Amino acid sequence: MAAAQRVVAELREACATPAARLAEVAAAMAGEMEAGLAVEGGSSEMKMIVSYVDTLPTGGVEGSFYALDLGGTNFRVLRVRLAGGGVAERVAREVPIPPGLMSGGGATSECLFGFIASALAEFVGEEEEEGGLDGGERELGFTFSFPVHQTSIASGTLIRWTKAFAVDDAIGEDVVAALQAAMSERGLDMRVSALINDTVGTLAAGSYYDEDVVAAVILGTGTNAAYVEDATAIAKLHPSQLPASNTMVINTEWGSFASPCLPLTEFDEALDQESLNPGEQTYEKLISGMYLGEIVRRVLLKISSRCPSLLGGAGELATPFVLRTPDVSAMHHDETPDLSIVGEKLERTLGIRGTSPEARRMVVEVCDIVATRAARLAAAGIVGILKKIGRVDGGEGRRRRSVVAVDGGLFEHYGKFRRCMESAVRELLGEAAAERVVVKLASDGSGLGAALVAAAHSQRA
Repeated sequence: MAAAQRVVAELREACATPAARLAEVAAAMAGEMEAGLAVEGGSSEMKMIVSYVDTLPTGGVEGSFYALDLGGTNFRVLRVRLAGGGVAERVAREVPIPPGLMSGGGATSECLFGFIASALAEFVGEEEEEGGLDGGERELGFTFSFPVHQTSIASGTLIRWTKAFAVDDAIGEDVVAALQAAMSERGLDMRVSALINDTVGTLAAGSYYDEDVVAAVILGTGTNAAYVEDATAIAKLHPSQLPASNTMVINTEWGSFASPCLPLTEFDEALDQESLNPGEQTYEKLISGMYLGEIVRRVLLKISSRCPSLLGGAGELATPFVLRTPDVSAMHHDETPDLSIVGEKLERTLGIRGTSPEARRMVVEVCDIVATRAARLAAAGIVGILKKIGRVDGGEGRRRRSVVAVDGGLFEHYGKFRRCMESAVRELLGEAAAERVVVKLASDGSGLGAALVAAAHSQRA
């Protein structure tokens, strides 16, 4: 038992995030953002991608707009009707993509986008039959959650596929042009008004309902952030590219943030070395839902090796990613007298039976340490963004209300993570400044947000 307690004590010390360290992380984040805006492909780990979204939607836009959300083995098509300063109607359909169109010999760009365009045309046809369109040109917001090199609001070249996709001839292709051509071939009169990712969409959705939204954060399986920047602060933009609005939404790609001030442990370093992308996505591997369960598993495996009797044998603990973040959340929130939920999770998920109350309490402590570090580091990132745009350190910006819209299951469903993050934001800002900062849930950026960005960049009169 003493050996196991030493493992936990060492973990707590290595994961410590006192306010002084978080202030360093926030300052480092702001500095990396500055470097990423200075030059394309520079020294910053953060790409700071120019989204070309220079106008965010407001309640004054009316009409029906479509959205296409492609980011996994299913895609969604939506129609959103805006009226009276709000969303009057939203209709959506989810469509599974045949595996043969995602990879293999029959997976071509023409076939994939043709299939998507056919489903979109069918959806539009059914909506119009039911009187769902109010006239005017159809416009579409396209959420494409794969790495692209974007050159305008409605064009982007595919850099590489991720997830289950391997459509080789699409790499290097403008995905908007490919979709536009497929729609034209099927007689679908629709213009792609905007190409975005889910983080930019979350910012748009949040901004539509609250004009004080200045940033959006995704805290789910992965993590990212976008925010509204003063266009003159984007040194890598050519003067001819400066928008009339003088604002530009920046997709930070903050998951790749790395700094010596981040509290890394032996478990993080081992996870990174064994990952598909060693040395990359350091921040994401510390705070996102994809990895929290795996970090806890690695700690429990070490505890089991030091004190085999405590966890009743290793069970499935040696299996990577067998413990998921929802499991960690369930155990962390267990308030039963004998921690029966923890015992049930250990048995069902890891095959570890007959654990003692002491062992279960230790498991909860490990969950708490890992989740607390993640939540506090996420808070430091948010404060870093607010610092970058002058909403923290005094002056006019600090006196204005600043809203951060957050989407993702980690923030929405993991209550202790959420409350810890919100508390750390207040701690870092100080009570006076924190009164002007709101962190709130904003859902469906990839769907609703895409339609709203299309509305904001509509060519309708």
